[in-house]
Amino acid sequence: MTRITFIILTLLISVSQFIFAQNERKFVREGNRYYEKALADTTKLDTTMYSQAETAYRKALDKRPDDLKWDFNLGDALYKQMKFEESAAKFGQIADKSTDKVEKSRALHNMGNSLLMQNKLDESIEAYKDALRKNPDDLETKYNLLYAMNMKKKQQEQQKNKDKENKDQNKDQNQNKDDQNKDKQDQNKDQNKDKQNQQQQPQQSKISKENAERLLQALQNNEKDIQEKVKKVQAEKAQSRKTEKDW
Repeated sequence: MTRITFIILTLLISVSQFIFAQNERKFVREGNRYYEKALADTTKLDTTMYSQAETAYRKALDKRPDDLKWDFNLGDALYKQMKFEESAAKFGQIADKSTDKVEKSRALHNMGNSLLMQNKLDESIEAYKDALRKNPDDLETKYNLLYAMNMKKKQQEQQKNKDKENKDQNKDQNQNKDDQNKDKQDQNKDQNKDKQNQQQQPQQSKISKENAERLLQALQNNEKDIQEKVKKVQAEKAQSRKTEKDW
């Protein structure tokens, strides 16, 4: 009786595992359908379909978290939705967990793509290089590596030109500032000169006034002398008339 019960329990466990596995694959197949349907439409990026694929893959992984292939599909769905930060993290985790060099190289390649789309050029270049160390014959990774390196070179040249423009602009600004300071100094110099002239003008007026006073005094003195001479002449004439009358 005990033996029969054991056999029945074994059969029940086997059936449960089979049903459980079927449910997992059901979600994976569902995710694949959504993914392939979105991929088939080349006229637009159907993020809604990719989002449904992501949901299905997550349901499958809830039941089997260690399945790297399903995890890889989830990373692809995240990438297609332009969730590049999440997809980079997901492919990085897959690369760390994978023991197969080719699978590890594919994960690193996709991680490099996710980093490249975030304009993290240095990190993407390192991911591509690491992928090529695992699989040196991967031409697609070689192409993406060269593309990322060219992008970095262009950015460096643009930054160099920008720094040069900023340097020239600062030089022009400093030159303009120096010219303005020079103009200001010249203006201050002219103002000081005008101020000195203004200070000198009252002094010159004072000297002219003194000269005028001296000239006026001299004229008054001359007039006084003339008046005295006139009076003296008149007195002499009066005395002469008086003498003649007395005679």
